[in-house]
Amino acid sequence: MVHRTARVGLRVTPGQRRRCFGLLRSAGDLWACVLEVNAWRYRRHDAPLVGYQQLCRELSASGPGTFAELDTTGARSVLRRFSDAWFAAAKRRKDGDLSARFPRRRRGLVPVRWYHGTFTLDGRRVRIPTAKGTPPLWVHLARDLPYPVEQVRSVTLLCEGGRLFLDVTAEVPVAVYPAGEQPDPARVAGVDLGIIHPYAVAGPDGEG
Repeated sequence: MVHRTARVGLRVTPGQRRRCFGLLRSAGDLWACVLEVNAWRYRRHDAPLVGYQQLCRELSASGPGTFAELDTTGARSVLRRFSDAWFAAAKRRKDGDLSARFPRRRRGLVPVRWYHGTFTLDGRRVRIPTAKGTPPLWVHLARDLPYPVEQVRSVTLLCEGGRLFLDVTAEVPVAVYPAGEQPDPARVAGVDLGIIHPYAVAGPDGEG
């Protein structure tokens, strides 16, 4: 199995748009909160709080409703993004890449991800999870998904160029060939993506 992601635009009402951007801003507030906590710890000469489980414990201690309509699953996806970015930078610096920078920049809007079992897909309608006690948030996709619903494993709400999108990630089976009909690894083709022509392919002996 492999994972594939398709970016799909959202069709939302003004109220839905306001709530979606509210989730992204709340995620940005959470990101800024983690940066602020680590700034305090740095001034006290304490170890930074960067482990995913450590961050989740701090989130649980903050109590519900701290970040408006952002639910626990969505908030944890932000903490996972921060933790992964921090450890990736630490690994690069350990390997000698001194240009690697730890996450220290605040973000106004941060993408939020939800995993299988926390959201609902019904045709082109998607229910985005929100905090307990808030009204359900249903949005419409601008087009049909390229994957069967049962293969979808996560959705990520994000903003690009002022527009709302949903990144839909699905688990797709790898193609299986009958015995004797699978591709020959000894045969190689080069693909050149172009501007005037979409692409050009050259095979053995320069055959197009």
